[in-house]
Amino acid sequence: GLFVWHLKNTGIRQIPCQFVHLCRVANDRLITFQYFNFLKRMYVTQYNKDLSQRAKPKSDSIASPFRELQQLDQEKKVIHKIRPISPVHQPLSETSSRNELREVNSAAVAPVRAEAKEDRQWKEMKLRLDDLPGILARLSKIKLTALVVCTASAGFAMAPVPFDLTCFLLASLGTGLASCAANSINQFFEVPFDSNMNRTKNRPLVRGQISPLLAVCFAASCGVPGIALLTLGVNPLTGALGAFNIFLYTCCYTPMKRMSIANTWVGAVVGAIPPVMGWTAATGSLDAGALLLGGILYSWQFPHFNALSWGLREDYSRGGYCMMSVTHPGLCRRVALRHCLALIGLSTVAPVLDITTWTFPVISLPINLYISYLGFRFYRDADRSSSRKLFFCSLWHLPMLLLVMFTCKKSFLEKEDKGDLLGGNHGRAMEIRLP
Repeated sequence: GLFVWHLKNTGIRQIPCQFVHLCRVANDRLITFQYFNFLKRMYVTQYNKDLSQRAKPKSDSIASPFRELQQLDQEKKVIHKIRPISPVHQPLSETSSRNELREVNSAAVAPVRAEAKEDRQWKEMKLRLDDLPGILARLSKIKLTALVVCTASAGFAMAPVPFDLTCFLLASLGTGLASCAANSINQFFEVPFDSNMNRTKNRPLVRGQISPLLAVCFAASCGVPGIALLTLGVNPLTGALGAFNIFLYTCCYTPMKRMSIANTWVGAVVGAIPPVMGWTAATGSLDAGALLLGGILYSWQFPHFNALSWGLREDYSRGGYCMMSVTHPGLCRRVALRHCLALIGLSTVAPVLDITTWTFPVISLPINLYISYLGFRFYRDADRSSSRKLFFCSLWHLPMLLLVMFTCKKSFLEKEDKGDLLGGNHGRAMEIRLP
């Protein structure tokens, strides 16, 4: 009775408070549904641990659908050999079909492997007489030699003396032989470097189409008769200039190409000597006209070569050549522009030296301004497009300038009459002074 009374008086009133306290204790001790669920998962995992360890790996015999698609693609790429159907239809075995596929694949791959193997093998180059003229023409750089002969002929034609056909032919032939000798020796020295450049890797000595001994013999057979022809057939001054030019090109310019950018200036001197040789062949002396022609050729070579070398910078770097376009690109463009403008000044000096009439600087001004404009574009843009335009302009600029110079040349008769007039006036003055 007392317990019931106690419950009636105290327990019933404190039941809500005790229930809240029980919930708080349960929360503090993580006695929740999530906790029981976590314990259940741990039990299931531990119970099934042995079963998961006993599971066998998946066999490779069952191919995935992706592999089947890859096999179908490969089968589509294989070219099957079609054979005529025999009258008796017999089923082919799997081994025979596999052998046929191997034969087809081997037949397709065999020519490629054979060609690659032949390329790697050493071959003996046999020199045929039919190929010898072409090989020697490439060894002597026949196009460059033709340009040298043309500039020497222009110097001979601009000389203020009567035209001598025999002397002209001897001077042209001797200059051409000297140029062939210099170019052949140049290629002989540069074989290991030319082999690294795309522009020169197909030269005869690099490819082994001609032996080095034969190249040296060809250079000697051109150089000795060429210098002898210029010395004995023309005059000793022209022969000395030819010998000096061969020495300057082979012994100075060629090694300097791998040492200093000064090789460009030395090479410009080499290109400026042929018109001087033509002048000396006609006159036998070094006059102001010879130096003017040499100056025009000297200045013309800088926009010509600098624009050419700008597009070959990778090749020159690979070959180990020290060029302005590689080491000093800004200087390369500035020098090209300066000498483009120098051509205008040199054309203006020609009538002052009494070599041409005053119409020459006027007529040559448009083409000189055009190449100067392209030189400025090359200096400003410094890209392959501007350098290519300047290079191709230089190819027609020089022959055009020399042709205009020849048409505006002062004739020999005018100079002779002028000389006679000055001589007559001088004689009259002497007569007046005499008693």
